[in-house]
Amino acid sequence: MAPNDSAHTTEEARDLVAGRRKAARYLVPVGVAGVAAATIGLVPALAASGDPDLPKISAQQLIEKIAASDAQQLSGTAKIKTDLGLPSFGGLGSFAPKGGDGKGGSASPDSKLMELASGSHTVRVAADGPDKQKLSVLDKASEYSIVHNGDDVWAYDSASNEVYHSKRGADGKKELGGGPAKGHGKAPESLPTTPKALAEQALKAVDPTTSVTVDGTSHVAGRDAYQLVIKPKQSGTTVGAIRIAVDAKNGVPLKFTLTPSGGGKAVIDAGFTKVDFGKPAASTFDFAPPKGAKVTQDDGKAHADKGGRGFKGSPDGEFKGANVIGKGWNSIARLDVPGGKGIPTAPSGKGGKGDVPPEARKFLDSLGDKVTGKFGSGTVFKTRLINALVTDDGKVFVGAVNKDALVNAANAAK
Repeated sequence: MAPNDSAHTTEEARDLVAGRRKAARYLVPVGVAGVAAATIGLVPALAASGDPDLPKISAQQLIEKIAASDAQQLSGTAKIKTDLGLPSFGGLGSFAPKGGDGKGGSASPDSKLMELASGSHTVRVAADGPDKQKLSVLDKASEYSIVHNGDDVWAYDSASNEVYHSKRGADGKKELGGGPAKGHGKAPESLPTTPKALAEQALKAVDPTTSVTVDGTSHVAGRDAYQLVIKPKQSGTTVGAIRIAVDAKNGVPLKFTLTPSGGGKAVIDAGFTKVDFGKPAASTFDFAPPKGAKVTQDDGKAHADKGGRGFKGSPDGEFKGANVIGKGWNSIARLDVPGGKGIPTAPSGKGGKGDVPPEARKFLDSLGDKVTGKFGSGTVFKTRLINALVTDDGKVFVGAVNKDALVNAANAAK
């Protein structure tokens, strides 16, 4: 293993990231679906024997190398594996609204890409600048593809023979992932589906609560890479460490692995098995609806309508009053359930008027752990990364923290 310098100060890393406008405060996702979607990863390639002997590099220099990376062209194959301790989301697509009224359909990326939030998947990606990207999810007997070419975004589900089509916004500033028109490989709604996108999210956590070091070298998809390790200094977080393999030549993250503080296998494993930074063939981004396919046109109204959901003042009456408690990796988002009600209750006795039958209540209780404190009582719902406390009086506390941290936050907020 090539020698690298020991841990460099967090201040150095923080200053550099801030200088490049990449040191936004780490915020925990505040919706269960959003949390699941935000934790999608790609399985690393098998490492070649022996680690490459590369020049020494500091953590600060390696972060700078990532920030300065301007690789706009690539094609490659990756594996996706995510283990949140949740059941498969494979059936969620069937709940998507359908029809040609701008509300999506079974081929809509909003629903289909949620399937990547659990299990193992094979993914092909290609990019040629900010206006041409393609992401394909390969199944045993089908393929789901999203193609961004200029102002058009197409999605095709071969299993259902359905097509989704939308136009880029009039401002011309958004790419396939809904983010800035820079970089590559982003999916709709800014869903991280490449090591690069995941690494950018992780680097936002670099602050005084974080340790950043360089830990040797590796081979990923036939490329020499440095290993950047990000670790929380705080206790109470469910995040153990994040390891990012950075291409030694062009600074592109090739592999991303997030391990939980509780030990065991990785929650997120992300890495290319094959990658080429040459220009993809122009035909890669061509798309025409297959004969007989059902085509759904999205006029953008559905996305505009839900753009403000989940935050204070949203007109639809969903979760309101979202704010963040704590700092760094111990950040906890607090939300208020409309009506001041928590988990639906069962009838209190003969003639009771509870919200659900006793059998249904028993099932809901089995999904989480009952807890009590100064705040009253509630239920903690857990994954291997994100936990949420729903109090009986309608408050929600969610974050990448353990059960005790949620209870303490609820007590402090009382």
